[in-house]
Amino acid sequence: MNYLIKRRLANLYKKRVEPSAIISFDTARQIMQISKEASRQIGILINRRGLVEYVVVGDNRGIEIPRLSTERVGRARFRGLRFIHTHLNGELLSREDLTDLAILQLDLVACITERTGERGESVHIGYLVPENREGKSWAFMDPVNIQELDIDFVSFITELENEFMRARGRFYITGGNKEQCVLVSVVPPGERKSMEDHIAELKDLCYSAGITVLDTITQRPKELHPRYLVGKGKIGEIIMRCQQLGAGLLVFDEELTPGQMNSISSMTDLKVIDRNQLILDIFAGRANTNEAKIQVELAQLKYILPRLAEKNTAFSRLTGGIGGRGPGETKLEVDKRRIRDKIAFLEKKLIEVRKVREKKRQKRRFSGIPIVSIVGYTNSGKSTLLNLLTKSAVEVEDKPFSTLNPTTRTIKYPQRKAIILTDTVGFIDKLPQVLFRAFIATLEELEDAHLLIHLVDISAPDFEEKIGIVEDTLRTLALDQKKRIIVFNKIDRIDKGHLQYAEQRHHAVSISCKKREGVERLVETIEKTLTITNK
Repeated sequence: MNYLIKRRLANLYKKRVEPSAIISFDTARQIMQISKEASRQIGILINRRGLVEYVVVGDNRGIEIPRLSTERVGRARFRGLRFIHTHLNGELLSREDLTDLAILQLDLVACITERTGERGESVHIGYLVPENREGKSWAFMDPVNIQELDIDFVSFITELENEFMRARGRFYITGGNKEQCVLVSVVPPGERKSMEDHIAELKDLCYSAGITVLDTITQRPKELHPRYLVGKGKIGEIIMRCQQLGAGLLVFDEELTPGQMNSISSMTDLKVIDRNQLILDIFAGRANTNEAKIQVELAQLKYILPRLAEKNTAFSRLTGGIGGRGPGETKLEVDKRRIRDKIAFLEKKLIEVRKVREKKRQKRRFSGIPIVSIVGYTNSGKSTLLNLLTKSAVEVEDKPFSTLNPTTRTIKYPQRKAIILTDTVGFIDKLPQVLFRAFIATLEELEDAHLLIHLVDISAPDFEEKIGIVEDTLRTLALDQKKRIIVFNKIDRIDKGHLQYAEQRHHAVSISCKKREGVERLVETIEKTLTITNK
């Protein structure tokens, strides 16, 4: 590209378009002339004041918009920029143009081209449209000669934003100041778990975190995309859906690698989190005791550390010898070192917590009182059962991980013999390893148990899969040899014929904590099992 063309490109920054015009005829003609002379697509991004913020140069087949610093503006949260660029072969807006429109949340995208059989340049305009019955994501204006383009841009964008706001109010009514999200559920190849189960559990986790779910997008790909998990085109559709609904958050069901998180985040200014971050956030909101807070903070720091990234850091820290007089530590390196120091500090505190807990456990062992621990998948009703058996008032909510802290109470069964009953944090499929390791201290309570009550929500469609997940977790903790009773809860929600078959299949005791049914039978079973175990 010669010097004169570069100067003409630089001069485009001095152009000012009337705010009410999409683009002026002179500016459109000028970028088309430069484009033909350079044999490259040329584009400009114009803000709502009519100022050119970016000049972009592509090749003869396409153009790539750089990462934009401008935040979304207005009630409909558009970018506040319109992208006008050239096409050299007479083609109209391409799929790539529309993907950029969606991902970058542009006010509109337009291409200027010379079409065969027509005099002068034509302009083709596309723009996003709100939620609609036809399921359309964008619409077009018919190609028109640039000299005949007569659209008041201010009126156009104002009415478009009004349509978005009306559509959001018509289709989705959300309360309070809750964060609003779109869920992305991707079932990996070969996984047996149904799409419905993935979505149901992810929705429950969002509810527990106080997030309003506006919509869910599901996919069962043949293989997971290494950079975007679902592919760049699909990410564009997802971001477009967020724009239609006014969602500011994307929640992925699968764990995102640091690279995937960075790639997706770089395409949009939406907040992007995965299932692990969602669970960590729930735990952070539920942690009340000093021990639980330490464990959660430790898990969060271990999760964050490998995800700190910054470009061009290969020579950020030079030490010793020739070339050692470098810039010293960058902010990234300082942040990493501080996190490692904090992790080491918290791990020491956690060791102290374990020592205190071990002393308490020793007292229980010396007392000779049998210990019964309640385990089970999250939200199966463990705290409710503890309250019912011990007449306690442990906090209970119908949501995952409503309580995190292990609770210990004493009860007496019919022969007036005491039992120590403990409740532990609920298990879940694919629990983040950093969180699992951090909560080993709370799960160590299970080592001293003489009997485990495995509580199951029998009303869950996938209850047998959840039984398997809990059993696998117990096996990981080397607790699979412990004597245990399977107890079906929430029997008031299912058909009696189905219940009878499930009881026989799993040799289970059935109860309803809500209606206080079957509790006496459960206590008798506990008493009988403990008597046999002690022998």
